[in-house]
Amino acid sequence: MHIAVAGNIGSGKTTLTKKLAAHYGWRPEYEEVDHNPYLEDFYSDMSRWSFHLQVYFLNSRYMQILNLRDEKHDVVQDRTIYEDAYIFAKNLYESGHMSERDYNSYLELFSGMTRFIQPPDLLIYLKADIPKLVKQISNRGRGYESSIRIDYLKNLNDYYNRWIDGYSQGKLLIVDVNSLDYENNPEDFSSIINQIDLELNGLFTVK
Repeated sequence: MHIAVAGNIGSGKTTLTKKLAAHYGWRPEYEEVDHNPYLEDFYSDMSRWSFHLQVYFLNSRYMQILNLRDEKHDVVQDRTIYEDAYIFAKNLYESGHMSERDYNSYLELFSGMTRFIQPPDLLIYLKADIPKLVKQISNRGRGYESSIRIDYLKNLNDYYNRWIDGYSQGKLLIVDVNSLDYENNPEDFSSIINQIDLELNGLFTVK
């Protein structure tokens, strides 16, 4: 079974992925952040490094999904390949940080890759407003994220809302995390587990 956690920068995807893996015994697949060779350069000059960054993420996510085919354990994935294309690359192109030539080349890569993969069995979307995102980004203290602009986060949230509103590739669970602290509050984490259990029971019933 393939579970994926989606959401904007700072929404708490990695934290939830880690806690779900521990709770259910799933194997976690994390986003390549700390070892990404383009991320710091990207935040200092988005136009210069947008294509490089997005291709790196696209390939990383694609390889993760291919490896899932041979995986005998249930997996929970931090961010999906669809977010790379429908949220981040699209936003960079439409905001003028990626050229039309690079964007079209990226979409061709994405289209070719997605012919050979399946969407997650369950997508968990962490819905967070800008104040929540800013607070959590600040709390984790990644130096390269200090230059993230508020309007960039707002644009990403808009793209996320459109993508989720039209999502039809599998089961979807939307979790509003604005008032939750599931990292430190067991009750908040338990409420999310209860929602996931209901969705998983539906998956097993269908199968």
